[in-house]
Amino acid sequence: MRAQKAEGTKDLIGREMRAWQRMQEVAAEVFGPYGFEPVETPAIEQVDVFVHGIGQSTDVVRKEMFRVFSGANLERVLAEGTDAKLKPKQRLALRPEGTAGVVRSVVENNLVPQGSAPFKGYYAEAMFRGERPQKGRLRQFHQVGIEWLGASDPAADAECIIMLMEFYKRLGFDLSNLRLLINSMGDPACRPAYRDKVRSFILDHADEMCDECRERAELNPLRAFDCKNDHCREVMKGAPLMRDELCDDCRAHYEQVKRYLDEAGIAYVEDPTLVRGLDYYTRTVFEVEAPGAGVGSIGGGGRYDGLVELEGGKPTPGVGFAVGFERIMLALEAQGVDLGAAEKRPVYVAATSQALRGNVFSLCHALRAADILTEADYQGRSLKGQFKQADKLGSALIVVIGEDELASGSVKVRNMVSHEEELVALADAPARIAALLAE
Repeated sequence: MRAQKAEGTKDLIGREMRAWQRMQEVAAEVFGPYGFEPVETPAIEQVDVFVHGIGQSTDVVRKEMFRVFSGANLERVLAEGTDAKLKPKQRLALRPEGTAGVVRSVVENNLVPQGSAPFKGYYAEAMFRGERPQKGRLRQFHQVGIEWLGASDPAADAECIIMLMEFYKRLGFDLSNLRLLINSMGDPACRPAYRDKVRSFILDHADEMCDECRERAELNPLRAFDCKNDHCREVMKGAPLMRDELCDDCRAHYEQVKRYLDEAGIAYVEDPTLVRGLDYYTRTVFEVEAPGAGVGSIGGGGRYDGLVELEGGKPTPGVGFAVGFERIMLALEAQGVDLGAAEKRPVYVAATSQALRGNVFSLCHALRAADILTEADYQGRSLKGQFKQADKLGSALIVVIGEDELASGSVKVRNMVSHEEELVALADAPARIAALLAE
């Protein structure tokens, strides 16, 4: 049987790998001036990290999270029909999202002790969810995200959104083609009563709702706003809205966030039905869509002021966001932007005979030492074959080493577009080639 990748996964090769690297470079460029430093947490965590943070009732935990067992523990689970007797450290999962793991790390390493400066970190990692593979939705996917722990000021919410929109701009998006949605989900002082109202509304309309929404009424009624069933969405238009139930503190916080966004010139749309799919969100939530790209949301986030406590830490406010690489790639392509385009075209060094292979080796070494992307033949091609390979590689220049040229201490440099040629002293080749590339 020929080896194949797992369903719902994708190899990042060439253009796509360059795009993923470029996305990480842009993240460092944008987030660095705000004081965010790179972090990486393990791809495997104890299940409770995600259950506490994301919520037992969410689809991510109930249906999509990949569980991980050693061979011995798997046999035990199969024999007993449950993992209840396993120790917490034996109950593991692949991370389905980035925030819970970062918060666990902050708590475990005491990164925000009393009176200290907030923790600011950003990550670029693979995530894993057992979803049905489709356009823009894979079982292994990649996200860039930021987490800001220890800042309760609404300015932190606004700055996260500003960073997010700047990130999209630097990637090449026309921001006028994106749509930023914002909302407030309240906090423990006002949301429980609101959840009860939404639950009652769903139950009052149970005969009009799908089975999943009826189940959500008991587990997480706010998720009914996200139902993909058109009829359910129509029914939910009549449901109570959080904006009408906010307590004074949550309302003041939300209004200040909007004032900061207005001051920064950030365009947004208030969507009172916007809910994020994870239980830890409080107050400000936001999401960015790319209408017309066919991928839905390309990123979002919000405030999660109670998550540190759920992970065993002291009360610590938090806010952050995450963006999906694969969806961003699709959305950029819809706008005609190639994030993975090669930034440099190579210089190709060719030889008129195999006897000059050592000279090719030496010149390639010198060019690469001068930070010039350089390619050559490693398969014994004829000179004609080397020219064809240089063309396929998109080479800007081809440097030809021949007996006659070497006798005069020079090489021939040919522009692959204009076909102009010139003799260049071998000792001066790196500097002259660099100058020609700059032109």
